[in-house]
Amino acid sequence: MTDATEPSLERVEDDLERATELAAEEAIDRLREAHRELQALRSADVDEERRQALETRVEQRLSEVGERDRYDSEMGAAMNPDDDAP
Repeated sequence: MTDATEPSLERVEDDLERATELAAEEAIDRLREAHRELQALRSADVDEERRQALETRVEQRLSEVGERDRYDSEMGAAMNPDDDAP
């Protein structure tokens, strides 16, 4: 029997997969939306273990994208140290 809320978990899984193909800012937006949806599903009749696993994956992915974005920014600054020079 398929629960009416199951597509929401599937949608979050799809968003998580699609976020890997997006630029950092877009990925972060999509992942934050997925996280909000998972938060909303806490009181819904869904597979709680699956929901928690997805929430953990989304949080890890948000962290990875944030780290990658910071690293890329730092590398850009290191490669162009004179950009800020007067």
